[in-house]
Amino acid sequence: MITGKSLVGGTWKDGEGTFTSAPVTGEAQTFSKGTPALVAEAAAAAEAAFPFYAATLRQTRAAFLNAIADEIEARAEEITAIGAAETGLPEARLQGERGRTTGQLRLFAEHILHGDYLDRRHDAAMPNRQPLPRPDLKVVQRPIGPVAVFGASNFPLAFSTAGGDTASALAAGCPVVVKGHPAHPGTGEIVAQAINAAREKEQLPAGVFSYINDGGNEVGAALVQAPQIKAVGFTGSLRGGRALFNLATARPEPIPFFGELGSINPVFVLHAALAARSAEIAQGWVGSLSLGAGQFCTNPGVVVAIEGAETDAFVAAASEAAANVGPQKMLTPHMADVFAKGRDQIKGAADVDTILAKDAGPREAAPNVFRTTGAAFLSSEHLAKEVFGPLGLIVAVKDEDEMIAVAQSLEGQLTATLQMDDADMDLAQRLTPVLEQKAGRILANGFPTGVEVADAMVHSGPYPASTNFGATSVGTLAIRRFLRPVCYQNMPDALVPEF
Repeated sequence: MITGKSLVGGTWKDGEGTFTSAPVTGEAQTFSKGTPALVAEAAAAAEAAFPFYAATLRQTRAAFLNAIADEIEARAEEITAIGAAETGLPEARLQGERGRTTGQLRLFAEHILHGDYLDRRHDAAMPNRQPLPRPDLKVVQRPIGPVAVFGASNFPLAFSTAGGDTASALAAGCPVVVKGHPAHPGTGEIVAQAINAAREKEQLPAGVFSYINDGGNEVGAALVQAPQIKAVGFTGSLRGGRALFNLATARPEPIPFFGELGSINPVFVLHAALAARSAEIAQGWVGSLSLGAGQFCTNPGVVVAIEGAETDAFVAAASEAAANVGPQKMLTPHMADVFAKGRDQIKGAADVDTILAKDAGPREAAPNVFRTTGAAFLSSEHLAKEVFGPLGLIVAVKDEDEMIAVAQSLEGQLTATLQMDDADMDLAQRLTPVLEQKAGRILANGFPTGVEVADAMVHSGPYPASTNFGATSVGTLAIRRFLRPVCYQNMPDALVPEF
């Protein structure tokens, strides 16, 4: 049952005032707004729980993560029903996302049991070394403290209440305070109930997990600025993320802000691949571009190819494929409005040709495809900005050098893709070192939508793709964000944790 309240230190509490959800189907529900006072209470409870939770055995935290997964699965039908109503996402998509959510919880449980993430190192004492003896040195990764997590609009499960940020922080030994997203508050609460039930089952302190309903910008600001919070995980817009990042770094004690903010995820279609399979690549691109109404952070919004008959054929095939994709619901009315504004800006730009423009109804988006030149792309800053939704821009460059120049001009990206055949190896070898500096993940002959949760995955990139290019929000490396090395010199073994 939905209470409409925030979970603070094990108790469901009202805030001040209410807001109403905006479901795609079904009746709207009323939720009590989160407040800075609730944030302060949750942060204090997290700080009080931290010494105990940080000292728990890995087996204890692994059991907690597995229990959360079990509790989420026990609420599977309820989560799917309310998630579909709130977001308009198909039931199959939500079922898959729920599996990814529980899967990554179990993956982190297994990961910490192995212990490799602790990166334990030992330099034994050398008392007889001349001219000075060496002390005994042990280093091990330790949890940093309470972590704030912001739920994402486009992933109501895998990047929200019990998503990757929460799973990796809890695995590390850090209590978590989640700010729920207003796009799916009911879904967020049910998952919060699951986490709290698991916490009670494993007899962990109440402050290990709290969930604060949305209450506007002041609640997000209060969470980032709470002195007990030691790091932030965020997935969202560049504007909102940058504002929170600035608050995090302006604190008396600056803290790391692990934000994923925006990416156009360019696809470079090289000549031999284009000549051999332009229609196939175009169809795959449109499929990736329009998947889920384009509401993925890895949506491939820009294609770069050398002008000529093969590129013309690609454009025609992409237009035909996009014409066959109907309007889809956006996650929120605001996101639909933002998409429409971004589309209209691209459409009205100089040196941009409209290949396919499709209108859609309220809270909907349909694929739109545009074409421009390499010179225009290089001279226009806004053509390289993300439009969140099913909008594709084809950049026809004049030659290989201009393709390299386009790659060099890019801001940081989550992904970059090479569509290539063996005959394209020389150009690919020129592009790859450039793309290594621009993206966190480079693909060959695929499309970036779909992020595998695995040990080797990197889901980040240079700014503005993320605010910390040395981290990842997906995969087991994500746990490193919430750990720091502590060196123990000449300490008795009984006082050195996890070694």
